[in-house]
Amino acid sequence: MLNATKIMYCPQAYRKEDSKYHYQFIQKHPFATMVIHEEAFLATHIPILTKGTAAAFHLEGHVAKSNPQAAWLKDGMEALFIFQGPHAYISSSWYGYEDISTWDYSAVHVRATIQIQTAVQLETSLQKLVYAFEKEQISPKFYHDIPSKILQDHLPYIVGFTAKPISIEGIAKYHQDASPATRNRICNALRKDATTAAVADAIENEASYCQHTNTTTK
Repeated sequence: MLNATKIMYCPQAYRKEDSKYHYQFIQKHPFATMVIHEEAFLATHIPILTKGTAAAFHLEGHVAKSNPQAAWLKDGMEALFIFQGPHAYISSSWYGYEDISTWDYSAVHVRATIQIQTAVQLETSLQKLVYAFEKEQISPKFYHDIPSKILQDHLPYIVGFTAKPISIEGIAKYHQDASPATRNRICNALRKDATTAAVADAIENEASYCQHTNTTTK
């Protein structure tokens, strides 16, 4: 974990400090909110490519030149990237005892320094970005499959960047402190709705991770 001032509220019980967790989380949830501040705060939702290893990685992305962020982006400026995992409302009616309702969620925040890409770096980054999301398609269409004229028509209208992390913070609040019986009731309720089933999986995965960690550290 990189050392820097904390910028995300995160109770110790839910804090994720392992660089491998951060790296894998971003790869699994690559659609980020990029926030920068110049004359005001501006946020853009964009896909992000992760390059490197868990021990040392950087982020790559791009924005449209018509986006006000593009005019503000410059070498050396800082940006905040927010990556969101599965999340859902947790009703206290599922607990089996009296308590308050809450929201379960996970996120990774990356504070990073921006470096504007050259035209060559931008194209290389786009090739890798397209490959990352196309490779699982039944009939993938990679960057080199796109007609050159279409590419050349679009490239002048985007700005690419590399972002080198200064600090990384992770949080996973998935009822780690609840009893197995309570977690089962919560997961059963979440799985009744297809839109929240992923949160049930996250709760079970986090419980297994905590159990494994507690066992190996004893």
